[in-house]
This record gives sequence, structure tokens and C-alpha cells, in this order.
Amino acid sequence: MDLPKKNYFGEEVAARYDEILADQSTPALVEPVVDFLSALAGDDPALELGVGTGRIALPLAARGVQVHGIDLSAAMVARLREKPGAEKVGTTIGDMATTRVPGEFALVYLLCNTIMNLTTQADQVACFKNAAAHLAAGGMFVINSVMPDLRRLPPGETTVMFDHSENHVGFDEYDVVNQRLVSHHFRRIDGQFRYSSAPFRYVWPAELDLMAEMAGLTLRERWEGWKREPFTSESRRHLSVWTTPRVDSS
Repeated sequence: MDLPKKNYFGEEVAARYDEILADQSTPALVEPVVDFLSALAGDDPALELGVGTGRIALPLAARGVQVHGIDLSAAMVARLREKPGAEKVGTTIGDMATTRVPGEFALVYLLCNTIMNLTTQADQVACFKNAAAHLAAGGMFVINSVMPDLRRLPPGETTVMFDHSENHVGFDEYDVVNQRLVSHHFRRIDGQFRYSSAPFRYVWPAELDLMAEMAGLTLRERWEGWKREPFTSESRRHLSVWTTPRVDSS
């Protein structure tokens, strides 16, 4: 019997999640994401895996896309439900690697490094298969995630600092043998620094392509960002789109 996954986005995190992601929630950053996703969805439904508090689902629904979201955290979804326009977004509490919802979708998407919240290769593979099972013929699966920062890891060292600001210090602790990392955060909250951490499994685009192939998907396009900036060896992020086969109508 499989044990339930630990929820690292409980009430304490959910209460401050929108504040933590405020710099990623400005119109200048959100609108290109919504432009990209709405163009792929067209007039058909979209499914977000790891919908969280609705940072993208809500503005996407406001564009007229029928959006449903799956998330493991009831506390995060409760914050979504409190926001204007929440009635346009359906939600299901569950594991994005295995939870099924009714219907077919033209688009399934997974953003903000969320694929790495699945901390085993088996769960990541299952997520691809779950996404593919929800897609209509010719539908697309989108993942936006960071590139593993191993080039910044000196020989013999295990940690890389990714942020050092007045209100936040963050560093990743790598386990390169097992392809895992733990993100450590010290955030200033109410005048005091508080510590939090969460485990991840980092994954390269080439490995994601193999997972896609196992799920019956093929790579359609890959970019660095939402404005279709070219993906290069220096890219720190990737935006990947895989597609299901179209039905031959001939």
C-alpha cells in the first residue's frame, strides 16, 4: 500500500504563499504566461497540475479558458477559492501524479518547477502518464522549470546560494548521487528570520523527453521563456511543450 505523500504546502506556507511569490505575480510576468497558454488551449479546456493559489489559473480563466486544477494542498486551494473569479476554476484535491478528473483537455500544464516536487523518478514518470491520459488527441503538455544549477557547484561542495537579499536567503543542497536537492530558505517574517526547507528531484530536459516518450508524447517545442526566447546551453530555465498524436481523419 502506497503511503500518502507529505504535503509541504500546508496552512503556514499557504498563508504567505502569495506574498512569497509577489515578485512573480506582476502583470508583466503573468501576462506572457497566460498569452502562451491561452494560445495553446484555444477554445478548449485546460488542466493545471499543482494549481496552488491560482496565480496562473485565475487570469487564464479570465481570458475565457475553462480551467480545472489539481493540488495536494487543501490549504492552498482554499486561498484560491477566496479570490475573485474563483468560481471559474474547478479544483480537485489530490496527487498530480495519479489523480484523474473527468473529461479531456487540450492543454495540461505544470509550472514553477513543480515537476521537481515529485521526489522520485517513478512519480515523475507517473505524472507524465497522468497528463497524457487527460489529453485529447493533438493535446499538449507544458512544463516550465529551472535547469539544475550544477555548473555552479565547485568540486567537493554540495550547496549553491541562489538568493541573498534583505528579506530572504536561499540555498540549494545537492545530492548528486541520487539526483536530489533540498532548498533551504531563511525569510524575514514579522521582523524575524524563519527557516523552511523542502525536498526536490532535479531533472534535465533530456530525461523529461524520455518520460514523455514513455507516455506516448513527443517534443513539439522548447524555449527558455514565455516569450519564446531561444533555449541554449546558457539557459537557466526551460519551457517545454510535448504533444499527443493527432487522429488521422483520412
